[in-house]
Amino acid sequence: MAPKSKKGGTVSEKKKKLSKIERLKQQQEEEEKRLQEEEEARLKAEQEAAERFERQQIEKRKWEALVEKDLQRRTDELEELYLLEKCFPDAEKWRKEVRVLSKWDHYVECDGTPDPSVATEINTFISLWKEKRNEDINAVMKESKLVLNLIEQLELILLDTPPHELTDEQVAQYQGSILELRELLHFKFNEATETLLKEASSLGDTDSGNMEMIIKDENVTLYVWANLKKNPKYKKIKFGDTQVGFEIPKALATSDIAFRIFHTNYDHFSPLPVIQRPEKPTTVETIIEDSAEQETPKDEEAPQAGAEEMTENQELVTSSVTTTEIKTEEPSINFTKSTTTSLKEEAEAKKEETETKPLKPESVSVGPMATLPEKSVPDAIPEAVIDEDVVDLRGFTPLGGIYHLNILQLPPQCKQVKSWTIVELISGGLQTFMYPPDIADDVSENENPYLPIEVMIEINKNVVFFEKPMVARWDSEGKGWRTDGFISLYYNMKERIMSFSVESVYPITLIQDNHIHMPYESWELRPLGLNEAVLNITTTFTDIDIQIKDNQCMLAAVELGDDYELSHLLGKWMTITSLIIAMKKTGFNIFPSEYSHAYVAVNNKDPLVEMKAYRQMALLASGFSFSWSKWNKLSGPEKVVFKASELLQKEYVEDHEWSLYMFNGERAQKLKINELSEAFSEELEDDTEFHSTLYHMIKDFTSETALQKIRHSNYLFIDAVCKLLLSTRVLTYS
Repeated sequence: MAPKSKKGGTVSEKKKKLSKIERLKQQQEEEEKRLQEEEEARLKAEQEAAERFERQQIEKRKWEALVEKDLQRRTDELEELYLLEKCFPDAEKWRKEVRVLSKWDHYVECDGTPDPSVATEINTFISLWKEKRNEDINAVMKESKLVLNLIEQLELILLDTPPHELTDEQVAQYQGSILELRELLHFKFNEATETLLKEASSLGDTDSGNMEMIIKDENVTLYVWANLKKNPKYKKIKFGDTQVGFEIPKALATSDIAFRIFHTNYDHFSPLPVIQRPEKPTTVETIIEDSAEQETPKDEEAPQAGAEEMTENQELVTSSVTTTEIKTEEPSINFTKSTTTSLKEEAEAKKEETETKPLKPESVSVGPMATLPEKSVPDAIPEAVIDEDVVDLRGFTPLGGIYHLNILQLPPQCKQVKSWTIVELISGGLQTFMYPPDIADDVSENENPYLPIEVMIEINKNVVFFEKPMVARWDSEGKGWRTDGFISLYYNMKERIMSFSVESVYPITLIQDNHIHMPYESWELRPLGLNEAVLNITTTFTDIDIQIKDNQCMLAAVELGDDYELSHLLGKWMTITSLIIAMKKTGFNIFPSEYSHAYVAVNNKDPLVEMKAYRQMALLASGFSFSWSKWNKLSGPEKVVFKASELLQKEYVEDHEWSLYMFNGERAQKLKINELSEAFSEELEDDTEFHSTLYHMIKDFTSETALQKIRHSNYLFIDAVCKLLLSTRVLTYS
């Protein structure tokens, strides 16, 4: 190949030089373009910031205008709300009159039954029944119905009567009467069992020669077996067609004994509930009220008539609104903005004292307006039980009654001599048979002849266990229920049979978690007509409908199988207090206690905000449906969020018809988001305003027909709805 020419090499070098110049020029152009883009971006950002600032200023002015408009009508709205909420003290006044009238009716009837609230009458009844001797089991069962009714009346008096109407002496008297009646009733059943066992020889079975008997009514069932023949072949006993029975070791099968399984549908072992007592108003409360009166200008002075009515009703109001927060809220309604602000600051100061302020449903569910307890915060979170075998009755409860297991010494039998019946009398009444007896320390377990006793019990169909129940025995020394001492536990949920072995016999009960239905999955309050509504609560295990009509409630429906007999509860109208007691005894405990927040993960809400929301929802219950919202959990402790929609003709609210509302106790607003939104936002719905009350907020979207129904709602119905909402606390426990 020929060598390259010199001329060609020079041209190549020239091209290389030109390309470098081009690159530098290109870099310069890129730098200028970059600077231009940055300048454009800067100008665009400034423009956007200016536009954003302008929008913020517009939104701010709009917000300030809405706030100003809300403040201008705040006094009028609070005054109207105060007048509407007079239905609550009116309802308590009505209940008080009913209590007085019922006492008078009982006095006029003069049917021979004592008034349990009158000490002389109940003491005379107890003394006279104690003096009756040798009553048979049928006579005792008949009298037990009256005794259980008297106990129920006393319990309802303690739960239904506002705390300020009961003195400490009355509370002690009623609780003392309950304990005396419990003790006397158990004594009478023991006495009747002894009378029955004295006649065991005449009631013996033709095949075994031993006595087997079942005696029952709606409250108790008595299973008695008397070992008359002492034949070791008869160690396993099954009572009639039931699944109830026992298997005893040979040492007992050859002894002069009787075995009793006494099942009571009631629990007279667990301690009585603590009755909340009213506290004296604090000094701070008086100072706030006095300062509010001094700050009221003459031109906006509260109407004298309203102040007088407030004074007249203060006793009724304080019976249910027992915290200083609520007491200070009532007088603030007719005062100026400065008073409202001072009260709000006071409430906020109290909020900062604690993160959790649980309501106490013991006072909530039974007070006249069923609102806040005396203390928003318990003295302390319930302490964990140190002994893991001791049942914590704040977290668990006996369900299905008590099974009294007794091994008894067979008393001397009656002998028939011609026309005479002769029986040996032994002092001391019914005697227990000690089993196992004291065993010497040097006896090993393999040599121990006193084997455990196997017991089979049948669970009544009028109680519902949603999980496998625990079995507990009564510890007479520790005065509590314990879960130790059981061997070979077996539970058949389908057949409703429980079997276990014990080394000795005790009163036995089945235990269920108090909070098995909490937190709720969802809830909905739905109107059915004027003065009629239904509260639906969906839990992990079932769906419950509680219907409200006037001042009565009933369990309208519950999703269960066909294996239950709930005729004592389903479809039965009763007071809210009676319904709560009955539902708890059946296994439908959807009523939180003052300690429930320590056992359940809840949405902590300010109890003052929660109480206000329930009261105003109750005012609207004849025309509006309210429901659960997932955003309630994200709104914080000082706000509640829920769905609401007018409901008049249709049975249910369609999903697209719901609207979201937020309420913090001082201001209500309609939210722009819905349940399907991606994130929570407090942005106002377009073309809506603030209101100082939830009632007036929802009233903006109410038709004239619904408004007429709301205005004509009966005050007893409104009070009943409020009490039910406060008893279930759906905004916190869902």
